[in-house]
Amino acid sequence: MASFGRFVRLALGAFALLLLVTAVPAGAQQVNPTASAVKEEQLLQELNRIQGRVTIPDRNSSVLEQPQGREWREFRNVTLRWIGGIAILGMIAIIVIFYLTVGMVRLEAGRSGRTIVRFNAFERFVHWLTATCFIVLAISGLNITFGRPLLLPLIGFEAFSEWSQWAKFAHNYLSFPFTLGVILIFLMWIGGNIPNKVDIEWAKRGGGLIGHDHPPAYRFNGGQKMIYWIVVIGGALVATSGYALMFPFYGTGIEGMQMAQIVHSIVAVLFVAAMIAHIYIGTIGMEGAFEAMGSGEVDVNWAREHHKLWLEQQNARTGPNDGQPQPATAPAE
Repeated sequence: MASFGRFVRLALGAFALLLLVTAVPAGAQQVNPTASAVKEEQLLQELNRIQGRVTIPDRNSSVLEQPQGREWREFRNVTLRWIGGIAILGMIAIIVIFYLTVGMVRLEAGRSGRTIVRFNAFERFVHWLTATCFIVLAISGLNITFGRPLLLPLIGFEAFSEWSQWAKFAHNYLSFPFTLGVILIFLMWIGGNIPNKVDIEWAKRGGGLIGHDHPPAYRFNGGQKMIYWIVVIGGALVATSGYALMFPFYGTGIEGMQMAQIVHSIVAVLFVAAMIAHIYIGTIGMEGAFEAMGSGEVDVNWAREHHKLWLEQQNARTGPNDGQPQPATAPAE
């Protein structure tokens, strides 16, 4: 009996052990190995970023994904194109409508045959250096935003790739003389571009662009002062943010790079829109305006109609004569 009892206890123990061993895998099979894992979208919503550890020197490569990256991509591919399209095409539309309704602002008194120096050779050199670099930077920069959807279907992959590569080189290297030009413009003309009461009156009278009104102005009127500060402030912002993009991750992380690109692109497209208006006024928008940066000399009647106070200052410096500036060495064409 004792032997039989031990046998029964041994059998029951073995049976319990068997049940225990078989129950663990059975329970494990009922658990979904991924059920406790958070789905990607949930993970991105709950965590700020997914980051691991790397052994290579580039620590930024440890960031696998971050929510701000999706927001930046949405801005880059959608929002920026809307901002740029509305600003640039809107400015062009305004200029076309203005030109068709008003036309070129003519010299009411006609040309006098006498000219006065408005900008010297160095001032014109700095202006054209900055302007030439800006045009190349604008075209190459717009290619980054609008080239793929607009230009690529027209010229094909190989031509677009070649063009984009050279555009990138031009954009990077011409940024340096452009920045130099902006600095020189700031230093050369800061004295004449401080806003004053004359500019307020000039603005109230529409700057003389409509009708036959010619509000007086010093060397730079209210509109030119606005362009000056757009160039100085806008140029400083695109240069600073552009160099942050050109030399990435020096003093900033991924979020800082994304912010630099957002600032750079928004300021750049608004900059382009403003310069389109400036180019229009300086060429076909106003008779005699281009000569100021072309030959550096403007007709006396042009100066009297658009910059009367400046002309009076120049007359005062020439000494007592007939009250008019001395003729230039060559008559105005």
